[in-house]
Amino acid sequence: MAVSAIIARVHDALEQLGTDCPMEEVTVLCPDLTWNQVFLAIDYLSRSGQVCVTLDAGYTYRVGAHRAINHGAGSITSQGGSGALHERNS
Repeated sequence: MAVSAIIARVHDALEQLGTDCPMEEVTVLCPDLTWNQVFLAIDYLSRSGQVCVTLDAGYTYRVGAHRAINHGAGSITSQGGSGALHERNS
């Protein structure tokens, strides 16, 4: 499978899920991919700002797709941030 197809597969799975999840769960969402392929895709998506990777209080990495937010008057922004690792205190 081409790298671009792997990235698209992971991104689509995270968007369909609609919430963040532990990074290991993404391999369950994409059983056709290896853990290494999932990690590669998450790394790319995070660096490009398409997903957000956080570290929760239990030291579990969580990942979720950014959701577009409509602010009215045609202004749409992405929820999340720069794609950098963010620490989450929950």
